[in-house]
Amino acid sequence: MGPIYGCNALYREFNPDFLIAVDVKMIIEINRAGYQNKNEVWTNPNRMFEKMEGFNFFHPSKGWSSGPTALWLAAKHNNKRIFILGFDYKGLDAGKKFNNIYADSPNYKKSSDNATFFGNWMRQTRTVIFENPNIEFIRIIEKNTYCPEELEKLDNYYTLEKDKFFEYFRIM
Repeated sequence: MGPIYGCNALYREFNPDFLIAVDVKMIIEINRAGYQNKNEVWTNPNRMFEKMEGFNFFHPSKGWSSGPTALWLAAKHNNKRIFILGFDYKGLDAGKKFNNIYADSPNYKKSSDNATFFGNWMRQTRTVIFENPNIEFIRIIEKNTYCPEELEKLDNYYTLEKDKFFEYFRIM
């Protein structure tokens, strides 16, 4: 198993090898917790963060969402196979409901809110996968999960159902 790249509030319950957060509110929360003083945290440069210590900054800033930025960093670290978890794109009920394990917690939308438009996340994800043809990108999904056609066309992109993913790692 390789390094784990996680995003945003994941740090509340798990310490990934690399935490990526680009939302200002999340960086303020992470800073208040002091998490970056003992763990590797990456973000975009921002004047609000100039006096905060312990953060690593992307130069230049990708200007992307946290998930695709984490995917990009994993690719830049020359991982040969990257498993993608938590990229659902459309949310629940055809986008009518926000789908995030941290919904209803600080700095996140309410679970009753509409899903955020996923077009930018999908395009950013596609860019990373397309620009790294020698890396296998495997998105872990539930049965009947939405799969963007733009990603399905890429030769180095695959999907794997969650139960098969768990089975794969039980064997290892």
